[in-house]
Amino acid sequence: MKRDSTKPRKPSLASKPARARPDTINTKAPKIDIRSVAAHARVSIATVSRTVNHVATVDPSLAARVWKAVSELNYRPNTQARALVSGRSRMLGLVVSEITNPFFPELIREFEEVAVAQGYELLIGSTDYNPRKMEDCARRMLERKVDGVAIMTFGFEDALVERFADEGIPVALIDVAPSSTRVNRLSVDYGAGIHEGIQHLAVLGHRKIGFISGPLHLHSAAARLSVFHNCLRTTGIVPQKLWMVEGDHTLDGGRDAMNKILALTDWPTAIMCSNDMTAIGVQHALFEANLKVPADFSLIGFDDIHLAEYTIPPLTTVRMSCRDLAKAAIKCLLARVQPGNSTLPTVAQVTTKLIVRQTTGLPRNTMQDLQPLS
Repeated sequence: MKRDSTKPRKPSLASKPARARPDTINTKAPKIDIRSVAAHARVSIATVSRTVNHVATVDPSLAARVWKAVSELNYRPNTQARALVSGRSRMLGLVVSEITNPFFPELIREFEEVAVAQGYELLIGSTDYNPRKMEDCARRMLERKVDGVAIMTFGFEDALVERFADEGIPVALIDVAPSSTRVNRLSVDYGAGIHEGIQHLAVLGHRKIGFISGPLHLHSAAARLSVFHNCLRTTGIVPQKLWMVEGDHTLDGGRDAMNKILALTDWPTAIMCSNDMTAIGVQHALFEANLKVPADFSLIGFDDIHLAEYTIPPLTTVRMSCRDLAKAAIKCLLARVQPGNSTLPTVAQVTTKLIVRQTTGLPRNTMQDLQPLS
């Protein structure tokens, strides 16, 4: 059957005139860029650029106007564009040992807060004391072209530290630093807090004081043990080798080390620990042995992690402030990269202090010979 060529055809969709739909009309808000901020704040584009890049030489009144405009316009700087123009990534690296130790998440939180306040993002790497992971951390940070690296691992290979330095990347390292103009040392004053701890125990009447260290191949652990020995001697107390036990900075390590001490025929009356996780492990070992803190053993930790306030009883400890570490490290790093900050101390001091809570008391059996009042 032939098709009727005279039959009218339906117009194709393509032949229909386009109709503007209300929801497709371009109502996009004008793009807010650095020029918009400069106009709103009545300053130059260069002033906006220096302000959002936290250049210290910007006049404070102009900077205040810029930040007000940034807030009112909801301006978000293009970090990639800024990096291309400035040659800087506006990113800092932070390398820590192990994310499972509560000290390090607290440290990361403080680092991020301080870094963001300075206009920097944070790239975090955890090594777990594994050389391959250390290498991976270094590679990722070099690939991302971080402006500086803070190494808070308490055990990092010198070769990797030098690798950052060779690439011209400033490094802030805790305790020990290779001899390089790019490497800055954060020197922790372990002696102040540990000496306060021993003096506190001595005033309570303790003369038999043990110490559970971290892994002694780590400089920080060896340093704390050495300082403990020196502080005992200056207090007039003779260190006893049997009461010095090497741990591994973990809960299990603290429990195992305390069980070694409990296996001795002669016990100390007080224990100091190289970190709080060890001390909490010690508390658990004593609980399992049906012994009490501080009635049977006084106990002091180190670090003052947030959890230390919530152990039962709350832990007496030596505080090493994560906030102070973060501020000191970032100050060292930014002094190398920010315009106007040409001088840089090679060593930044971080203090420690004793925080007395409820795990220290009189030596056991101290009160048993007292006669009742008549």
